[in-house]
Amino acid sequence: MVSLNGKVAVVTGSSRGIGRAIVERFAQNGATVVVNYASSANEAREVVAIAIQADTSSVGDIRRLFRETISKFGHVDIVVNNAGSVPSTGPQPIAEITEDAFDFAFALFARGPFFVMQEAARLLPDGGRIINISTVVTVVLPPFTSTYAGGKAALEAFSGVLAAELASRQITVNCILPGAVETKMLRDLPKEVQDGYEQRTPLGIGQPRDIAGVAALLAGEEGRWITNTKIHCDGGIR
Repeated sequence: MVSLNGKVAVVTGSSRGIGRAIVERFAQNGATVVVNYASSANEAREVVAIAIQADTSSVGDIRRLFRETISKFGHVDIVVNNAGSVPSTGPQPIAEITEDAFDFAFALFARGPFFVMQEAARLLPDGGRIINISTVVTVVLPPFTSTYAGGKAALEAFSGVLAAELASRQITVNCILPGAVETKMLRDLPKEVQDGYEQRTPLGIGQPRDIAGVAALLAGEEGRWITNTKIHCDGGIR
């Protein structure tokens, strides 16, 4: 088991799904974990960790999240960018995307994670870890996913640049690209979309713990020489 003893981790959007699984795995491996949530307070309190409310589309909230974490624990060693949701409008063709829908997606999937990484770059000690949860959608590019794919592609670009900037401090920055995983985000998609992902995935729909295991590897000493990498954890989707 990867040891995270003595480490403090912040996992955004971690009251359920992949984020929750990462929190639980990190805690099992010895880390002190801060659960960040935007609105799911009850679910956040159920996770084995301290919960701090913060909307990661707000720079002020992001800075408060880090400030409160450091005030409580003295340091932050691992940051996982995981926050995200499916827009209430559901999948839409580019021809129908409104300005508001575009701005919402990029605030959530690109702008917010950018400023989370900025705070991490400022506050993590040498040897820290930044793990960004992206999506295999940036590779397979299915129809009706333009703003989601675009926002996550921006996240991957930011991740690569920051990996180069922080290499001299031995801070690693990586992306995990999950495929179709059994989460609320997947269940909120139209059934035909869910069925399509399942049919395209040879190993079947994944579980949040599948992603958590990869995150634990990157967070521990075993991941110290892995940086600027996009790790596919997608059941062989094609």
